[in-house]
Amino acid sequence: MEKYVITISRQFASMGRCIAQSLSEELGIPFYDRDIVEQTAKRMELPISTISQEEENVRSVYFKRQYPLGMGIQSMQDEIYMVQQNIIRDLAERESCIFVGRCSDSILADHPRRLSVFIYAPYRVRYENCIKRLGMMPSVAEKMIKNVDKSRIQYHRRYCKGYQDELTGKDLAIDSGRFGIEGAAQIIKSVMWAKGIIG
Repeated sequence: MEKYVITISRQFASMGRCIAQSLSEELGIPFYDRDIVEQTAKRMELPISTISQEEENVRSVYFKRQYPLGMGIQSMQDEIYMVQQNIIRDLAERESCIFVGRCSDSILADHPRRLSVFIYAPYRVRYENCIKRLGMMPSVAEKMIKNVDKSRIQYHRRYCKGYQDELTGKDLAIDSGRFGIEGAAQIIKSVMWAKGIIG
């Protein structure tokens, strides 16, 4: 069977990663999320904590560093994006897989067998997920939902050509609050079958 990829973008605490994991088990293919951070840290010879702090922090100043003229890289975040872009493309060329976030939908926009999915949920559901599933205090949950969503949108605006909103370039959007983790995974699988991506 020809290689295919699924890219999953998500609102914070909409359980996009859990849906990717469920789909990975259902289809028998790997999913990549934090693994990309680890591979990026290894290639750049930096601590994983540094990559985690920088990768979606558009306004970061602390790690900003200037390069000699002509190199075309103005910040560590730009360098991280370039390295992650190469990792994502390498993995997609090697095997069928699922990617969570990191502009993978834009990076793999020209992949002939790609399904791009956006996972969202009502604020109330995401707030409950933060507290019950992620163990956050209420005040932290409110702040994280607001700040992480905002950072992700800014990150996409910076690196994704033609980005307008969270649905730009998506084939499918699913309310995980309505369908749940397993239900969302099954919907994605059904759409892939209908599109002829899987048999």
